[in-house]
Amino acid sequence: MADRRPDRRTVDFEDLSANVPGASLRRKSAEIQKAFPTRVLLAKVLGIHSDERAWRQGAAGEEEVARRLKKLGPSWRVLHSVPAGSNETDVDHVVIGPRGVFSLNTKNHFGKKVTVYDHAIYVSGVKQRYLNKSRAEGQRCSKILSSACGYEVVVNPVVVIMASELVFKGSPKEVNVVGRRAIADWLDHPHIQLSPDRIDLIYSVARLRSTWVS
Repeated sequence: MADRRPDRRTVDFEDLSANVPGASLRRKSAEIQKAFPTRVLLAKVLGIHSDERAWRQGAAGEEEVARRLKKLGPSWRVLHSVPAGSNETDVDHVVIGPRGVFSLNTKNHFGKKVTVYDHAIYVSGVKQRYLNKSRAEGQRCSKILSSACGYEVVVNPVVVIMASELVFKGSPKEVNVVGRRAIADWLDHPHIQLSPDRIDLIYSVARLRSTWVS
């Protein structure tokens, strides 16, 4: 097998390991605040849901999960705000370690009740499409990393929930759902899927922006 480790001398090298969690959402929130300061202030005072508030809460959720991921040991590699294709979407966190490769989709619903069933996630009684979106995200990440590494890289999709009350009434297949407090312990399972060399190789490819946006 050819060694696909990137040559740091190449022009297209941009290290994603420096990415800040929630950065793109903070930027979108700041853009709205700058464009509509009065409207944003009024929404905050009245407690009205707005796009700016959604971006801000989303960023806070990603930052919280990133803090939790710091509990992982030295054998783990973590990337934040990973670009996914040519559009403006990104993967909240890509985590690579002994247990495998994971794409984490963080959902901040602090103050609300989230209920997990076999085929759906409900927030305060309203059905969400988180499972389908996370499944597609994992498949997209797997395709990208497999192509870049030259062998199959299975990426396991995970929805990380931040909520005041998280209730499990089912267990979705193909997508894992984990509370934000438990995410580090859940990932750091003794079951070994990847060797240290394989972890380093996948990470060396995953940390390149050109891997994801070319």
